[in-house]
Amino acid sequence: MTHRIVIITEIIAPYRIPVFNALAQRKEIDLRVVFLAENDPSLRQWRVYKDEIAFPYEVLASWRRRLGRYNLLANRGVAQALRRIRPDAVLCGGYNYLASWQAAYWARTHRVPLLLWSESTAADQRRGNPLVEFTKARFLRLCQGFVVPGKSSRSYLKELGISEERIFTAPNAVDIQFFSKWAQEARRRKSLLQSEHNLPARYFLNVGRIVRAKGVFELVDAYSRLHSEIRSEVSLVFVGEGADRSELVTRAQGIHPGTVQFVGFIHRERLPEFYALAEGLVFPTHSDTWGFVVNEAMSCGLPVIVSSVAGCVSDLVENGWNGFVVPTGDVSQLTATMACLATDARRRAQMSSKSLERVQAYSPAAWAEGLVQAVTSVCGRTN
Repeated sequence: MTHRIVIITEIIAPYRIPVFNALAQRKEIDLRVVFLAENDPSLRQWRVYKDEIAFPYEVLASWRRRLGRYNLLANRGVAQALRRIRPDAVLCGGYNYLASWQAAYWARTHRVPLLLWSESTAADQRRGNPLVEFTKARFLRLCQGFVVPGKSSRSYLKELGISEERIFTAPNAVDIQFFSKWAQEARRRKSLLQSEHNLPARYFLNVGRIVRAKGVFELVDAYSRLHSEIRSEVSLVFVGEGADRSELVTRAQGIHPGTVQFVGFIHRERLPEFYALAEGLVFPTHSDTWGFVVNEAMSCGLPVIVSSVAGCVSDLVENGWNGFVVPTGDVSQLTATMACLATDARRRAQMSSKSLERVQAYSPAAWAEGLVQAVTSVCGRTN
């Protein structure tokens, strides 16, 4: 039996296209995706890879404003799209947009099961805000099922009183084959790429927005505390842009010996080149529902150093096996783990292999399988 499902999600993110493509290939699912906007240029510089989309989709008319750290997005045409598609189930990627609430009430009115795609964890910095907690509780009551990316988000929903049988895991995934293939190619062209990108011979890598919440200031401080001999041999490279870049550059300029390099934003097709030539990825975020850069780095065969609050940690990172987990904000521990990786080539090689091994289970096909189970279950209950 085939079930028609509508996924309502914010933007055409590059890492979502492979998983939606995988779901569209499943015979049990007739997939339609409704995007609330093509992109969010005020926050991200991603390209929109429409040529890679292999599923039916539409982009709603939208109005967006950013007020401080709050993102306001309003849309027209939610109910009309749902009436036209006539889904058997609706999956909402979050509850913080007006369109999600419009879809939820449409689903309730038409007795269509509603699923929430929930990535929140107990470490979410928004937790405890009375308004957030109130709206969250209201939305959860409208849902018949829940889709989570991993263990941390599953545990959080159980804390909120959601029963185990209503929670389904669709592991967050990137295109592993893409990153792995191009990382291998980059290593074959190492000297050429180092020259082209002006990269140091050895470096730790950070990828993402350069903002305080990503732990970038702690990372620079940790690098500055490495033994001078290590800093003389191993640099620190930031890939990305962000509001705190200029302040971070100023902080980094006082480090001697050592090199801290800022290469700016890099589009997806060239990212594997930066991953492939690094000693390891360092992701010391203060709060992150997942951390897709960890999937990308592991797909490129990198050891990873990740803060304990990142949502992906419970699934992807085993401390001392394929990387290290450090308490968020603990600069001394961050320095110690970086020193361990920098001075132990054998351990780096072992962790590299383990990362590539672990990430195989976090594939677009695995995500699609989780969605099939969720949709089949909630549709089965209503029949």
